Amino acid sequence: MSNDKYERPVPNIGDATSHVDRQQDPEAWSMGEAVTAALDEVISARRDIRRYRADEVPQELVEQVLTAGHRGPSVGHSQPWRFIVVSDQDIRDRAAVMADRERLRQAKLLTQDRAARLLDLQLEGIREAPLGIVVACDRRTPSSGVLGRNTFTDADMWSCAAAIENMWLAARARGLGMGWVTLFDPAELAEMLGLPEGVETLGWMCLGWPDERPPSPGLERRGWSKRLPLEEVVLRNRWPQSDEPSAPVSGLREDLAEKYANMQVSAPGRLDVVGARDEADQLLTPPGSLGKFDQALDRLGAAMDKVDSGTLVIVGADHPITSHRISAFDSSVTYEVMRASAAGSSLGAATAKTIGLTSVTVDAGVNEGPIEGAIDLRLPGQRGDIVTTDAMSLEQTKLLVERGIELGEKLSGDGLVCLGEIGIGNTTVASALACALAGLSPEDAVGLGASSDSSMVERKIKVLTSAFERLQGRDLRDPIEALAAVGGPEFAVLTGVVLGAAKAGSVVVLDGLATSVAALAAVQISAGVQGWLIASHVSREHAHQKVLDELGLEPLLELRMRAGEGVGACYGAQMLLTGMRVREAAARWTPTC
Repeated sequence: MSNDKYERPVPNIGDATSHVDRQQDPEAWSMGEAVTAALDEVISARRDIRRYRADEVPQELVEQVLTAGHRGPSVGHSQPWRFIVVSDQDIRDRAAVMADRERLRQAKLLTQDRAARLLDLQLEGIREAPLGIVVACDRRTPSSGVLGRNTFTDADMWSCAAAIENMWLAARARGLGMGWVTLFDPAELAEMLGLPEGVETLGWMCLGWPDERPPSPGLERRGWSKRLPLEEVVLRNRWPQSDEPSAPVSGLREDLAEKYANMQVSAPGRLDVVGARDEADQLLTPPGSLGKFDQALDRLGAAMDKVDSGTLVIVGADHPITSHRISAFDSSVTYEVMRASAAGSSLGAATAKTIGLTSVTVDAGVNEGPIEGAIDLRLPGQRGDIVTTDAMSLEQTKLLVERGIELGEKLSGDGLVCLGEIGIGNTTVASALACALAGLSPEDAVGLGASSDSSMVERKIKVLTSAFERLQGRDLRDPIEALAAVGGPEFAVLTGVVLGAAKAGSVVVLDGLATSVAALAAVQISAGVQGWLIASHVSREHAHQKVLDELGLEPLLELRMRAGEGVGACYGAQMLLTGMRVREAAARWTPTC
């Protein structure tokens, strides 16, 4: 062996250390105590933020957060993450509807107490935060083509989750808040964003300046759960054979927005949403102390600066479907109740008058009409029974929706717009629309209706089953198509009133099943409409709760009503108007700066 000594070739790039260096000082790669302490602090202080200020986030900070995500670890250095930065109002509106809807669905899977806790959570981040970032995973590369995925085929999704954690920590260190919203049907979210086959979403990240500074995780503070001790989640060498893990405790289409571009409405903006909540938080009471009523008042405050009045819009029509004996009453009852409504003495009109609302009655097609004293929106031409032929033509339907929009805009102003309807047989029509718009079967949608019995329910199911057999192959997910095929004139007008009122800046208070399916049609035309809706109550009609779930709305009341005529909407409006007056009169704490 030669005794000559040689210097080690030291690379000019990459790692210049040798095994000798690393052996002599294994801790030399440490960044020091200051960096370690700072990192520990950021990790410890990371929170799932749910409340946001409306202020914009500077673009350079957004890029820094995205860069942190892009620096995340990825299996086989595949970098499968894709960051979709969403600022478009329409997309945000539709995403908010999806999340609201899923929140109600998930609550039904929980115990009553835990469901109430979920519904009490403030989950308005999609509306409040100035940006949404959807993290998607491009999984189109075969597993065998990525080092490390051939055995753990989901490692690409784990890589995207690691990128999310990087973004979260980077946001927290810069004073930004981030929240991870997974209250979505993944396929529905992917469809809205146009993700191609093989690209999967991991959820929606809200990014903005936080309007809360929680010292501990929110769900822990609210008693949902608590952090387990470390020793309970660390196992040694293998899973204990004697131990079993405990169980966990725990349709919105872009093409329609393009097709009905002249009917699009935006939800109240994030400045208004945050501003209304700021006002409420200054009351001398714990924020959210009135539960879902506070949430409804916040929604009303975000939509309207001041409101102390309202109008009840009662729309009536008859339906040829009554020839199939699906109602306990003759269609002539529609005429009598509509006459009383126009005179101000029907149950709905009298309720409105008693609580200080004005009322208008709209004749959209009463058999013995036109109704004296009512707004005449009747159209010429025959209507079908939905079993053998469509209820209306597309042209009739579009015209009625447009006239409803004009009426909604005209009636809107400083007050609420409350919805009511009159029409023998319209609960069956509403059930048909619930099938078309919410994907229900006739068995799931049909209810007793007024004074009905079990044999009549069976007859309704058969009638609707026959109607949908005739309509196989039709695109009834298009709400205008659905209104034409299985709807009726008052439903088309109500859909338009919802669109017009929301466009003009008035909150719309829904009544029972009929007005709710009309609102669902409006939301499917323009997702932003949902931000202007409040559900007054859930009725006894079988499909009503399912339609409200599809709308992502939680009703204020449950009174087992089936009166129609807007009675429930009036009671809901009375609560809302009283609540806003109380907020104006109640004590507030004084900011110190």
